[in-house]
Amino acid sequence: MNIFDNAANAFISAYRKSHKLGGVDIQIDYLSSPELTDKVLILCDPMLATGTSMVLTYKKLLERGTPRHTHIISVIASTEGLSYARKFLPENVTLWLGAVDEELTAQAYIVPGLGDAGDLAYGNKI
Repeated sequence: MNIFDNAANAFISAYRKSHKLGGVDIQIDYLSSPELTDKVLILCDPMLATGTSMVLTYKKLLERGTPRHTHIISVIASTEGLSYARKFLPENVTLWLGAVDEELTAQAYIVPGLGDAGDLAYGNKI
């Protein structure tokens, strides 16, 4: 917001629940966003693991209008997450990634990844 001082901002609350037998469910819990029609949208997430939460978030944001262009920024992604995002996001989306790691575990963790950086961004696990 210091750089884009005239930009509006949004808040999206999403979480994932891992299952003991494998698989992950993603839930979008809350969305607060201004109108997005014909705007440039920037979505930031520390890690793009499966790509599912980013695709669900993008689709949820479309309820607020269709952006002219979207930039998705992640520090790290998995090969699987990158493939999923490319498959389910439209052509007017640009992905900016710091690195791509090859492995994604059965619990949907990127290896070597960033550890709990994404999970702990807002405090200790409860």
